[in-house]
Amino acid sequence: MIHSTILLAAEAAAEGKGGLFDIDATLPIMAIQFLVLVAVLNALFYKPIGKAIDDRDALIRSNQADAKERLAKAEAMATQYEQELADTRRQAQKVIADAQAEAQQTAAQQMAAVQQEAQVQREQVQVQLDQQKQEAMQSLEQQVDALSRQILEKLLGAQAVS
Repeated sequence: MIHSTILLAAEAAAEGKGGLFDIDATLPIMAIQFLVLVAVLNALFYKPIGKAIDDRDALIRSNQADAKERLAKAEAMATQYEQELADTRRQAQKVIADAQAEAQQTAAQQMAAVQQEAQVQREQVQVQLDQQKQEAMQSLEQQVDALSRQILEKLLGAQAVS
């Protein structure tokens, strides 16, 4: 019975208005509900998400800026270290070249000293050999003279006897 009353009321209401877009109190209420829903969603959902996205974006941008700055510093330090390394290598090569030149000079001086000492010793040995030769020659001459006299004496003594 109640059910049939509602149906009759609905039919009467439907017969009274005949358009597809009847504007009554429902449209403004629905518009107000929609605006309230938008305001609630904006306050509870969109603003916090937007804020989180903006904060995240700012964090990413600051991290990128820091990373670029650190990269620039690292590249500058790498360039500086490469220059220092090149300078150090040049200095090391110079020290090595100087040491080699000094070693060669020292070796040449020592070689010259050794050669000079060897020359002096050779000359001393030559002088000694000459002296010994001279002494040997004198000794031989004396022996030759003595033998010659003995031979002469024997020959002359043999001829004097004969």
